[in-house]
Amino acid sequence: MAGVKTLEILAPGPLTTVQDCGRFGSGRFGVPRSGAADTFSLRIGNLLVGNPENQAALEITVMGPAIIALADAAIAITGADMQPMVDGQPIQMWRSHLLQKGGVLSFKGRRSGCRAYLAVGGGISVPIVLGSRSTNLAARFGGLDGRPLQKGDVLYSESPAAHLKAEGATLDRALIPSYDTRQRLRVIPGPQDHHFPDAAKELFFSARFTVTPQSDRAGIRLAGPRIEAVQGLEASILSEGVVPGAIQVPGDAQPIILLGETVTGGYRKIATVISADLHLSGQLTPGDIVQFVEVSMDTADMLVREMEGLIRGSRNKAAPHNLPR
Repeated sequence: MAGVKTLEILAPGPLTTVQDCGRFGSGRFGVPRSGAADTFSLRIGNLLVGNPENQAALEITVMGPAIIALADAAIAITGADMQPMVDGQPIQMWRSHLLQKGGVLSFKGRRSGCRAYLAVGGGISVPIVLGSRSTNLAARFGGLDGRPLQKGDVLYSESPAAHLKAEGATLDRALIPSYDTRQRLRVIPGPQDHHFPDAAKELFFSARFTVTPQSDRAGIRLAGPRIEAVQGLEASILSEGVVPGAIQVPGDAQPIILLGETVTGGYRKIATVISADLHLSGQLTPGDIVQFVEVSMDTADMLVREMEGLIRGSRNKAAPHNLPR
């Protein structure tokens, strides 16, 4: 495998995978996007270590791994706060650090959010499959042999020494997302909101839903009041393509926020999480409370443009000019 031996997994945590921004253009073959559940955190982490935004990184779920450095490397931890440490000493999140050869990165425990991201200067060198390095766990391809990381796995990076000058880059504290246990997600109605009576739509927007333990990378299952479709309609509809953020309401009348591992769906979508809030969906944890707020298409467009502007600004400030973009 090309690259430099950079990291070795001492303990993998419950679910640590290689992800980038996802696999696009293969939905017609039944292949989902996969990729980071929180692309904002992954993109910022990459910029902090001087990588292109879409470089492969590690997605860490609920509990962190233990990793030893096999070479000096620039690293950044973004997303969920799992209290990262190097050789037992706390390190700051949303900031690039020098992880020296022999140093051990570990995590004390989760404070907030569900998924943290470890970006490494030079990325994670794994084969590109259908245009992406992301792990598709269901189909068992992409990432490292299509599976979660295991003890003893060795990860390679491309020219990690070239990224050491990125040490010390930080994200403005005002831009760091807050992963509260009570989360308001902005949505636009549809595409099948007309299949629900006004009373059901009013309930959907006024109620509080609880994230259930049955949630995963495919979708966030919610528990709350029943959101019933118009009487007389079939329980399901003809399967159609779906996008991350679509909120399906299956036969049990409990909403599901779809994430990146679903490509088609046969249930009504009452609303869709806007692109600017998708990263917050990926950080929801069982027990969190979710409320939905309706916004217009124009507002959704404005908000995603604002978010992309923040990322562009971070790209211009975070990485030294002599590093690859």
